[in-house]
Amino acid sequence: MSAPDEQKQDTFGDLGKVLVIIPTYNESDNIADIVGRLRAAAPGVDVLIADDNSPDGTGAIADGLAEHDPHVQVLHRKGKEGLGAAYLAGFHWGLDRGYDVLVEMDADGSHQPEQLPRLLEAARGADLVLGSRWVPGGAIVNWPTSRKLLSRGGSTYSRLMLGLDLRDITGGFRAFRRETLLGIDMDSIASQGYCFQVDLAWRAARRGFRVVEVPITFVERERGDSKMSRTIVAEALWRVTAWGTGHRLGQLRDAARGAAPGIGRRDADTDSPSDSEGERQPDASNASDTSDAGAKPPRPSGPAPGAKGAADDGGNTPGR
Repeated sequence: MSAPDEQKQDTFGDLGKVLVIIPTYNESDNIADIVGRLRAAAPGVDVLIADDNSPDGTGAIADGLAEHDPHVQVLHRKGKEGLGAAYLAGFHWGLDRGYDVLVEMDADGSHQPEQLPRLLEAARGADLVLGSRWVPGGAIVNWPTSRKLLSRGGSTYSRLMLGLDLRDITGGFRAFRRETLLGIDMDSIASQGYCFQVDLAWRAARRGFRVVEVPITFVERERGDSKMSRTIVAEALWRVTAWGTGHRLGQLRDAARGAAPGIGRRDADTDSPSDSEGERQPDASNASDTSDAGAKPPRPSGPAPGAKGAADDGGNTPGR
């Protein structure tokens, strides 16, 4: 752990109650290690392991961790239903128990617990913090070139299709303010995998929440099997294409009517397919500047040190 992160590890009481949600399916080789590292890196946070009835005994290991540590809880789910469903269940669990910041983190070690303080520091000045591999200072360890191209290409395609200036929209190491999750209509979300992460970030930005990116180092798992599949990639491709096409058509209609694109109109076509119809949406062409769009007041402290937002790097938008 770096010295700055070590100094920050237990100084986030001003954020309120923090919950880290770790979905698991067949992560028996990893879960004890990742929880131990997390508890050492951020002793003041709580951990929720959302296990999808793993046949390899991950749930039992999680129960053992919870038995010896009151900061660890386990949510046993009936079966494998996908990453998005596991996170949504974890979000609801945490919101029902009054948590103020809810964090997504993988169980396989690809998201380094020692970097959690970076996200929490940035959450002081943001509504959603994305741990980003593709901003200056971000990195990926032990990925083949083909996987890097897939990840970066997916983020770039999503960014261009949806009009978001976010460099790592598919990443899964992120911290949400309570108000953000309550404001994005979680009950209408049906997407999974890469697509789930895109969906949440797009909803947050378009509703006027302040989104910033901070650099992280992503490390490929050393034990267990990746959950990535062609089905997950295909879902992301067709959903993002459908959302982006609807978004652009809505902008063209607005231009024809002489209205400002994306502002103050009933925009069912540009919502993700599961959004409620007719909800008013702010423009999300610059995610880090949407806190002035009227959805909610900006955070009083502004973006945290090291976060890539509109207020740093000479006024650049996130991640440039």
